[in-house]
Amino acid sequence: MTNPTLAAGAGAVERHLRSRRDTGRGLLMPYVTGGITPGWTDYLRAFAAAGADAIELGLPFSDPTLDGVTIQQASETALARGASTRRILADLSGMPDLGVPLVVSTYYNLVLHDGPEAFCAALRRAGVGGLIVPDLPVNEADELTDVAAAAGIELVLLASPATPQPRLAEIACRSRGFVYAVSLMGTTGERAALAASAAELTERIRRVTDRPVLLGFGVSTPDQAREARRHADGVVVGAAVMRRVLDGAGPDDLRAFLASLRQALDQECDRAR
Repeated sequence: MTNPTLAAGAGAVERHLRSRRDTGRGLLMPYVTGGITPGWTDYLRAFAAAGADAIELGLPFSDPTLDGVTIQQASETALARGASTRRILADLSGMPDLGVPLVVSTYYNLVLHDGPEAFCAALRRAGVGGLIVPDLPVNEADELTDVAAAAGIELVLLASPATPQPRLAEIACRSRGFVYAVSLMGTTGERAALAASAAELTERIRRVTDRPVLLGFGVSTPDQAREARRHADGVVVGAAVMRRVLDGAGPDDLRAFLASLRQALDQECDRAR
């Protein structure tokens, strides 16, 4: 059940995700590395058309410590093409509204490069609503949280299976938009099965917050998305998307793949009713 106090103070990203979740819909947030191909924004349109509820946009960084081989290769490819934060946000600025929130993810070095105020203002001008900084711990997030909020950007925090319960409660309280549940201890990447730690983590998060909980790291197939939906409000799918892009898949191919995940999430919702 939605907590009206939390919902009333929520930003646009959180309100959007809550409204969809509260209809019983499983949330789908695919990831793409900005600048990965010359026409990379076509992937955003394909994601929205396939039924994404939000889209995670990665700003490539030369030392992506939390990312596995696939996302690292995607970042290297984008950087080799000359991708930069400025160019990626300029590409976004020329796009029509996709109808779903854009959430940028990147490392804190890029935020500090131009300064948090300038960085968040640039995100907002480009139509971005949320920000994920995976290497920023909650106890060091005060400045960016305030600066982001002033710019209208919702700073999403991450929780992992190793997060102690008191710290997890703080993360859940201070996160905006949603809580990003990291399914396992390790880097991003496709896995043969959903981590066993995912169910316990999402249950622990749900004990302390009503914010949407999206499960990421290792969600790669329709069956895994369906299983994840039994525990979380939705899924983040990154490496499985980017592997296909690196292998030459175009926007239509990714639209079909994401449509299969969308169908799996919807089937799980129908089963649970």
